[in-house]
Amino acid sequence: MLDYIRIACAVPPVRVADVTTNVEDICRMIGQADAKGSDLVVFPELSLTAYTCADLFFQDKLLKAATMGLIQIADYTKDYPAVSVVVGAPLLIGGQMYNCGVLLSGGRVWGIVPKTYLPNYKEFYERRWFSSSEDLTQKTVNAGQLGLQGDYEIPVGRDLIFRIGDGALLGIEICEDLWTPMPPSTMLTLNGAEVVVNLSASNETVGKRSYRRNLVKHQSSICSCIYAYASAGRTESTQDLVFSGHSLVAEDGNLLAENKQELQTDYLLVQDADLSKVRCERRKNKSVRDATSFYGKIEPTRIIECNCGALRSDGSLYQLNKLPFVPSTREDRLERCMSIFNIQVAGLARRLELIGAKAVLGISGGLDSTLALLVAVEAMRRLGRPMTDVHGITMPCFGTSDRTYQNSWELMKTLGITSKEISIKDAVTTHFRDIGHDPAVFNGTYENAQARERTQILMDYASVVNGIVVGTGDLSELALGWCTYNGDHMSMYGVNASIPKTMIRWMISAIAESPAFAASKEVLLDILDTPISPELLPPDESGKISQYTEDLVGPYALHDFFLYYMMRYDFAPAKIYALACRAFGQDFEPETIKKWLKVFYRRFFTQQFKRSCMPDGVKVGNISLNPRGDWRMPSDASGRIWLDEIENL
Repeated sequence: MLDYIRIACAVPPVRVADVTTNVEDICRMIGQADAKGSDLVVFPELSLTAYTCADLFFQDKLLKAATMGLIQIADYTKDYPAVSVVVGAPLLIGGQMYNCGVLLSGGRVWGIVPKTYLPNYKEFYERRWFSSSEDLTQKTVNAGQLGLQGDYEIPVGRDLIFRIGDGALLGIEICEDLWTPMPPSTMLTLNGAEVVVNLSASNETVGKRSYRRNLVKHQSSICSCIYAYASAGRTESTQDLVFSGHSLVAEDGNLLAENKQELQTDYLLVQDADLSKVRCERRKNKSVRDATSFYGKIEPTRIIECNCGALRSDGSLYQLNKLPFVPSTREDRLERCMSIFNIQVAGLARRLELIGAKAVLGISGGLDSTLALLVAVEAMRRLGRPMTDVHGITMPCFGTSDRTYQNSWELMKTLGITSKEISIKDAVTTHFRDIGHDPAVFNGTYENAQARERTQILMDYASVVNGIVVGTGDLSELALGWCTYNGDHMSMYGVNASIPKTMIRWMISAIAESPAFAASKEVLLDILDTPISPELLPPDESGKISQYTEDLVGPYALHDFFLYYMMRYDFAPAKIYALACRAFGQDFEPETIKKWLKVFYRRFFTQQFKRSCMPDGVKVGNISLNPRGDWRMPSDASGRIWLDEIENL
């Protein structure tokens, strides 16, 4: 259900040409990887012999020792049937020597992948000893011919994809293969490989570690795959070079894990990766599939069915952020917030510039209208127009609290915009009388009438001043349908439409630190400290907010978590629930998480009609509910199968 795979990058303390000791260390580390629940363990290039054997590779003694070592390791894997092992070895095939990656599990060799690109420049002389996979004249090699036990044919070639565990598709490439314009991993992933391992012997020079890291991240991104890289360490020969011992695991462009110590050796880097994220990205990104036709003829691959056990990983080593929209470090968070702010400002400024309009906003003293107002002010500033071209209107009614009322006025005053108060109490009371609603009944009619009256005023006032109504609703509200249809749901340009509630808090906090908004900092901080409320029910006896949004619809932290994993990766409710229980285990009981997950899915499906006709609004991140862009869904779609899955959790 969770679809995680646990990968171990193993860098043993290799001894040059000492196959006996190297095999012992490899076996030791296989046992360690198994004890950590690993599904796959990858060793460096030529790990049986060491990469730096040079002309010793011509020695028959070394080649036979390597083959015997392979037999020992294969036999050793019988005791660890759940682990697939990839080791590096020099092998003689068809009279030529190849630098190979070998997949073993359950006491058997499942396939041999020779290196394709052999570096023969600067400090590298591999063509002196090895042949390329291009030179192969056979597609299999008999196990007996290699000295292995059993009379079976072992697939050999760069075109192999291995099905391991309960369905993960694995490809293998070796060191220099990655550093070329057309790595074998590109072809392998175009043919379905989801995980690629690289057995490497990469020497260390100044700046190379960073370059190597970017290379691995890039390849995992363009191939939409999980990429694990293990390089030989500092115990290789240091006659002329020092080897990096660099290990990395990347997933679709994101670095999941990396050994922290430079020039490290004798260690395991163990990391969980999420296969379902890779599979989701490939379903959505058709350009990856289209590349098969643009490259011309794509080399066919052979799928090797390995007799391995099911994947064991529970994902516990996978980093999980309870606020997935919000970067975890302050530096990254500030950068993200200001980047979003600049996108919002650019979108609104261009719209105002094209039509020569002013900006009209309803100011409530809440988070959403505050951010929208800051965007409008900055847009005017960048257009070189006066702040008075921004019109803020506060429209108090039955539920307006003293705190939000005062904050609305203070914010507008410190920003220097045109400010106006239009009370809607009398208009709404008249409307109640006209439609026959008892104002003592606090129901949906009572609340929605206020929201629609405010929108009517904003629209009409905008035509008076030659302006457009800037919408304040956010992504979280759109997902839940927590807006009044043709009320706060409607505007002429929605600047917050793809920003979740959990991010808006951090954005206002970041903007409050900007010198451009120094005069408003104090009131901005108080707005951040104000509980989230629609303020459509009367305040309590002391004039404080009596209606709290998160008591009614659920915690936004949970809903944004649900939204992220449902939209970004199309996870099923059961997986989202499992992740939420892990992320919020200290905050909510499992039954509480289940309750709000059910609310999320029920509202997401029943409220699509509001999203189907939402106004224009700029996209700022990976997730948007814009019906003209990222999300196309019938308004009458049924959510039953999703809700049934939640019921059965």
